[in-house]
Amino acid sequence: MKIALHAPLLAATALMGVTASAAQAETTLNALFMAQAAYSEDDIRSMTSAYEEAHPDVKVNLEFVPYEGLHDKTVLSMGAGGGYDVVLFDVIWPAEYAQNNVLVDVTDKITPEMKDGVLPGAWTTVQYDGKSYGMPWILDTKYLFYNKAMLKKAGIDTPPATWAELKEDAQKIKDAGIVEYPIAWSWAQAEAAVCDYTTLLSAYGGDFIKDGAPDFQNGGGLKALQYMVDTYDAGLTNPNSKEFLEEDVRNVFQNGDAAFALNWTYMYNLANDPKESKVAGDVGVVPAPGVDGVSKASAVNGSMGLGITTTSKHPDEAWDYITFMTSQKEQNAYAKLSLPIWASSYNDPEVTKGQEELIQAAQTGLAVMYPRPMTPHYQEMSMALQQAIQEALLGTNSPEDALQAAAENSGL
Repeated sequence: MKIALHAPLLAATALMGVTASAAQAETTLNALFMAQAAYSEDDIRSMTSAYEEAHPDVKVNLEFVPYEGLHDKTVLSMGAGGGYDVVLFDVIWPAEYAQNNVLVDVTDKITPEMKDGVLPGAWTTVQYDGKSYGMPWILDTKYLFYNKAMLKKAGIDTPPATWAELKEDAQKIKDAGIVEYPIAWSWAQAEAAVCDYTTLLSAYGGDFIKDGAPDFQNGGGLKALQYMVDTYDAGLTNPNSKEFLEEDVRNVFQNGDAAFALNWTYMYNLANDPKESKVAGDVGVVPAPGVDGVSKASAVNGSMGLGITTTSKHPDEAWDYITFMTSQKEQNAYAKLSLPIWASSYNDPEVTKGQEELIQAAQTGLAVMYPRPMTPHYQEMSMALQQAIQEALLGTNSPEDALQAAAENSGL
């Protein structure tokens, strides 16, 4: 009788115990992404929902910040005890993050299938000093987009293959009254401007660092900034470019207010979407141009990776989430905004369909991607360069003096 009286209570207690265990078993991951370019927020939410459906014991809290806040948000969270398990990081940060113990070394987690399947150049995104600090996720460079109708109207048969030709074509388009400012760039005082500058520096055969010291103030680096200033002063570059980020460039171009634009992969399909763009169907894309006698094409390494923070309490689950997000299946499904890191994806008709022109440009561009300096002092160098570019564009300093000052304040 005594047992019978307590049986329901025991059963209820046992059930509560099971429920509590289930609740305790649920893992919550906090992940930090950026809210611009490449994959959209909706895409990342959709990918994450698919992961959670396949892993009902894991919940992923997503946070999105503009690219400009991504680095500082990551670093500050570490000092506060670590708020994130998974973070998106730029190709320029592994050196700093490795030295400051921000990301987990995952070299031993990378399988032979991953090593062999991912494009070799993509691995440079996450590596420093022979170690890997995550999985490459966004494989990207900047391309030259052009308005086919505008070029045809100006009597231009083929898109420019050199930066000198770009200036000539832009002048023809301007003189014909087709558009007032033919070229749009991302030259706001931000990392976007350094990416455009890097593209030009690579075309002109410049170096950021030589023999351990800054060298961008000389040779190709100086020619790159001079080119920027020349197109700006000539009225070929939209004067608002000095305040534009990538989304501003996209909006100007797809509104029909530019004949040329330098931007990332994601712009191709959005600018060709009639729901988004006034110029859909007239969007062309080629690798960023070269310089006669120096280069055939130019490109900046704008790739990004996903890594596990050293303060994560759930590193295994975080790695599982990263491998899902970077998997070939997921990347192929969202290939219209960011091209896959997997080599065999480019043989898949579902990936290439409708963006054959972009894939062709990528085959050249991705092969010549030029790295921004892999140095723990990159943030200082970048900020100094951003200021130099602004000063030169505004005419408050000559390109020579602006870059010399940047070299002196680069942290090297």
